[in-house]
Amino acid sequence: MSVGVSTSAPLSPTSGTSVGMSTFSIVDYVVFVLLLVLSLAIGLYHACRGWGRHTVGELLMADRKMGCLPVALSLLATFQSAVAILGVPSEIYRFGTQYWFLGCCYFLGLLIPAHIFIPVFYRLHLTSAYEYLELRFNKTVRVCGTVTFIFQMVIYMGVVLYAPSLALNAVTGFDLWLSVLALGIVCTVYTALGGLKAVIWTDVFQTLVMFLGQLAVIIVGSAKVGGLGRVWAVASQHGRISGFELDPDPFVRHTFWTLAFGGVFMMLSLYGVNQAQVQRYLSSRTEKAAVLSCYAVFPFQQVSLCVGCLIGLVMFAYYQEYPMSIQQAQAAPDQFVLYFVMDLLKGLPGLPGLFIACLFSGSLSTISSAFNSLATVTMEDLIRPWFPEFSEARAIMLSRGLAFGYGLLCLGMAYISSQMGPVLQAAISIFGMVGGPLLGLFCLGMFFPCANPPGAIVGLLAGLVMAFWIGIGSIVTSMGSSMPPSPSNGSSFSLPTNLTVATVTTLMPLTTFSKPTGLRRFYSLSYLWYSAHNSTTVIVVGLIVSLLTGRMRGRSLNPATIYPVLPKLLSLLPLSWQKRLHCRSYGQDHLMDTGLFPEKPRNGVLGDSRDKEAMALDGTAYQGSSSTCILQETSL
Repeated sequence: MSVGVSTSAPLSPTSGTSVGMSTFSIVDYVVFVLLLVLSLAIGLYHACRGWGRHTVGELLMADRKMGCLPVALSLLATFQSAVAILGVPSEIYRFGTQYWFLGCCYFLGLLIPAHIFIPVFYRLHLTSAYEYLELRFNKTVRVCGTVTFIFQMVIYMGVVLYAPSLALNAVTGFDLWLSVLALGIVCTVYTALGGLKAVIWTDVFQTLVMFLGQLAVIIVGSAKVGGLGRVWAVASQHGRISGFELDPDPFVRHTFWTLAFGGVFMMLSLYGVNQAQVQRYLSSRTEKAAVLSCYAVFPFQQVSLCVGCLIGLVMFAYYQEYPMSIQQAQAAPDQFVLYFVMDLLKGLPGLPGLFIACLFSGSLSTISSAFNSLATVTMEDLIRPWFPEFSEARAIMLSRGLAFGYGLLCLGMAYISSQMGPVLQAAISIFGMVGGPLLGLFCLGMFFPCANPPGAIVGLLAGLVMAFWIGIGSIVTSMGSSMPPSPSNGSSFSLPTNLTVATVTTLMPLTTFSKPTGLRRFYSLSYLWYSAHNSTTVIVVGLIVSLLTGRMRGRSLNPATIYPVLPKLLSLLPLSWQKRLHCRSYGQDHLMDTGLFPEKPRNGVLGDSRDKEAMALDGTAYQGSSSTCILQETSL
């Protein structure tokens, strides 16, 4: 889930193979090409199936008929990108298993979306997550959220395509632009023609390839060093098995609290409000299937994290017995794993190709999600509201054209990335600066009924300013410092997106330096607290501005867009406590009478799917029969 990327200028593309550089065999090329062909075939199958009878809903939302298992695997594939496959083992190799405690945040990071965000989004029958912002605030806030998301994704698309290809070229001599073009073209074709259903099913296939490639490395590597017991013993002997680091200092890069709780906000920005993930939830055939898909991701994520950590430990044990070459020792962190795999699997035809297929499966799943989500928000948020008279056929053609257009833009951004040099780090980091403010914007609307449109816009701008201030300040500080930071206080960046989380760090010696002070200290905030800090900024500023501008007075509030946090929490308390707090449990009919939910079901049957949709469209929240606790003295 994290990748270490050198802050130095990217290596120049290699035109040939140098001394110590591994080369691909014919079998390896066949395995790699087979991945591309099968991915394209899955996409074309879904494109050709029912050609001429496709609808916009089928293209963008898979006709809302997907089951929970393929959706869960697609959610995982979007999350498990190529930079994660390269980055987690590198992190474990360099700093030990402290990073594994990030798995502790997965539970809350998925439980909250499953029971708060998914029900609200699903019952509103959304296509784009940013439709919610118009229902809750107004069209201006919706456009602001959409433009922010598009900016985030466009900046990142080219980097996520170019960076793994560059690392692969530097280590193996695999042609840089051949891999970039092959990935970009294949991904664009099957995403544009097959739509979301093709993306989800190719994600399922690519997830299996990712696990096979990683398992091959673990099996061969552990066998060469004497088994997994030997791997663990060597790692323990050299201090790579980390215990609980309970330091509460938020400026320490990785501690238990930073990983377990700061990571929750990072997970919420990924799995709670990100369009690529929300779109998959909403493609489920029922709300229950959407919630189950969110639950199903949890064990898959734990397995994925453990596999990445295990590769890092195997790599560490391997290099204790087979020392690195000078070229390997001087490599950037994002190249460690590739050097290790090429060294480990040489002489085993097909296995290097399998791992490269695994690596590029991560890229394909990430990029296809970006194309599809960008085409969806552009169509639903920027085009349809202004041109609602579009015919179905024209809308389908335009949706496919948008996906093709974003594919070409991705290739263009990959070329720009190749020309950036040291500026590449800043481009990567921009992606991570946007997730927190967007999370804060959705939380402001969902949890605070008094928040109004001016507060939402000013809050979002304040969050983005804060995010860019800390982010760019940290980059400039780390680049301009003649003294590199210590590993425990390394300056880092998160890339929490719908796609991946990457840690941008410097290559750091194992020497301890004095802690920074002043603004330098502020800029060394752990990257895992970025989402929490920036989303809190949006909420606090948004509430202040809303209170100063009259809250929601004179504006209509759609109750279906609000999640009643306080009543829900109080309803969990024992009855005696509820009485002390002057709470009372009310049934659905009483809630209707109080005006919290103004209308009753149209045809008198609570729970009918048509009623839910009608109530959502009319601004009426659909609720189950569970009791709700309402403070008597609180005016709703």
